[in-house]
Amino acid sequence: MKRKLGVSLAVMLGLLLLTSGTASAQEPASQVVLDNLWIFLAGVLVFFMQAGFALLEAGLTRAKNVSNIMMKNLMDMSAGVLAFGLIGFGIAFTGTEQLSGWFGWGGFFFADFEDPETAFAANLSVPTFFFFQAAFAATAATIVSGAMAERTKFRSYFVYSFIITALIYPIVLRWTWGGGWLAQLDTPFSDFAGSTIVHATGGWAAMMGAIVLGPRIGKYSSEGRLQALPGHSIPFVVLGAMILFIGWFGFNPGSELAADNLVMPIAVKTLVAACGGAVVATFLVWALDGKPDVSMAANGLLAGLVSITAPVGAVTTWWALIIGMIGGAIVVFSVKMFDRIKIDDPVGAISVHGVCGTWGTLSIGLFATYDDAFLGREDAGLFYGGGFSQLGTQLIMVVVHFIFVVVASGAMFYAIKTTIGLRVSEEEELAGLDIEEHGSPGYGPEIMSGSTI
Repeated sequence: MKRKLGVSLAVMLGLLLLTSGTASAQEPASQVVLDNLWIFLAGVLVFFMQAGFALLEAGLTRAKNVSNIMMKNLMDMSAGVLAFGLIGFGIAFTGTEQLSGWFGWGGFFFADFEDPETAFAANLSVPTFFFFQAAFAATAATIVSGAMAERTKFRSYFVYSFIITALIYPIVLRWTWGGGWLAQLDTPFSDFAGSTIVHATGGWAAMMGAIVLGPRIGKYSSEGRLQALPGHSIPFVVLGAMILFIGWFGFNPGSELAADNLVMPIAVKTLVAACGGAVVATFLVWALDGKPDVSMAANGLLAGLVSITAPVGAVTTWWALIIGMIGGAIVVFSVKMFDRIKIDDPVGAISVHGVCGTWGTLSIGLFATYDDAFLGREDAGLFYGGGFSQLGTQLIMVVVHFIFVVVASGAMFYAIKTTIGLRVSEEEELAGLDIEEHGSPGYGPEIMSGSTI
């Protein structure tokens, strides 16, 4: 089996290299095929990140809720893809009418998906582009799962998954990648692969979900002191983080939307930023708490990845490393800050995706030296003589985006809370959501009881 798999991968790689090497000498159709195949494979990697999110969140929460975590990740991907295809994709990209660049209308219910020859973005067909963007939409939705873990009704979470991918996230897409008002400014907004568009959307929605829900039972003592509720599997945490790391090589290089010579530089900048974030977070938490905490090191890795996602096409490799390292430091202080203000986020999703996503987006205004196809010019960053105009545009988006997502997601969660209910009962929370919400435990009784038989 392993030998057959190796042969299959070798054949696929050979075909890719053959197509790549001959594209310039043959018909342009060769490059079209190569671009569509690469974006399909990149989309597969992004979808694979769902497994990473599920393992990371399950590991950082308690064993009595592991089935619930897995089910929420499975369903926010599944419901999210359907909601995005039926409604969200049209709002974001294919609507023929828009209200001053704020909202698209049209192209709903998988319109124009049947013709693989229809060019949509560069050389990409509509099905290819949708496949890749649907993976991003599912990512934005699943970020929220960890911050709302161990206390959320499954049916309510299902409703949330549909709304964010059908409406909230697509509106953000319309403003930016969909050619809306931020893309039409004299100094256009830049976010190459979605530090704000994808990650901060999920991060700030996660914050509102955690606020409306309130902290888990036992998270804070009657005197208000923080009490640890440790997760049940550090191996899950590290494995989940590593799967996310691998998936990010579809997330960032795939956002080039072409198989060209910029794919590998983007991959390398993604690599060094992630590693820098992990190392800095490790040593910083070691210095602050006296131990190199494993879960914080994993979050440092993710913080570096989220931070570089926006500027990866515009900065040098050295700046990518520094941006990732700063992200690794930010996440340590941010997690501690949210604990102090009693916003219970079991996995650090708000800090990793919301706070570090914001940092990555703003870093473009400081360090951009290359035109990433959004900026429209070289040396746009403040440190490269570009002045404050790009930083100003990035800041406008960060502020408007924060207000919109906080208000929209807060209203959504409050509406869910006052209608069908958002939080499980105290008895259900104490017993665990696996049995109460899904009818069976995630682990067998011999494991839950600590038996070695």
